[in-house]
Amino acid sequence: MDQVTINNFRAIVIGGSAGSFPVISEILLNLPKGLNIPVILCLHRLKHIRHGFIEALNLKSKYMVCEPEDKEKILPGKVYLAPSNYHLYVELGNTFALSTEEMVKYSRPSIDLTFETASYVYKDKLIGIILSGANSDGADGIKKVKDRGGFTIVQNPSEASIKTMPEAALKTTEIDLVLNTKEIINFLNR
Repeated sequence: MDQVTINNFRAIVIGGSAGSFPVISEILLNLPKGLNIPVILCLHRLKHIRHGFIEALNLKSKYMVCEPEDKEKILPGKVYLAPSNYHLYVELGNTFALSTEEMVKYSRPSIDLTFETASYVYKDKLIGIILSGANSDGADGIKKVKDRGGFTIVQNPSEASIKTMPEAALKTTEIDLVLNTKEIINFLNR
């Protein structure tokens, strides 16, 4: 694992739900300078609250966090957040697609769908990270990342505010690394 650095990859996708906001904030605050790959965030949040969440993330982030539009080109060095109440797909041709199809595991955006489509596009050049959360959304998606050769990281359940999501991911597939927040940051800065 010592040779694995983010320079070996084309994208990072991070999924989280309840309890993940402080971890995401720390990660965004400590992303390496000169990041040359996109970071795609799929976080569960209240669908009727349209403002405040992205602004709070931007206060913590070294990079501008934005909600992508349908068919928007995915650019390196940008941080994208799945819009509230939309599924976020990664498409061939390096673009996003948005959908209001039915919820998956009671969630829209679905972490599973974002991870699955990103793994299809980026294959072994994708890092998938699952953080704290209260349901199993993300477990099937991170399995797809692993099955397609991507690198998988799960927040250590002993550190997670709510263990359900990381534990579900660990039961679904063999994860490459189980790390606490500081270790995730150290990995991304190697």
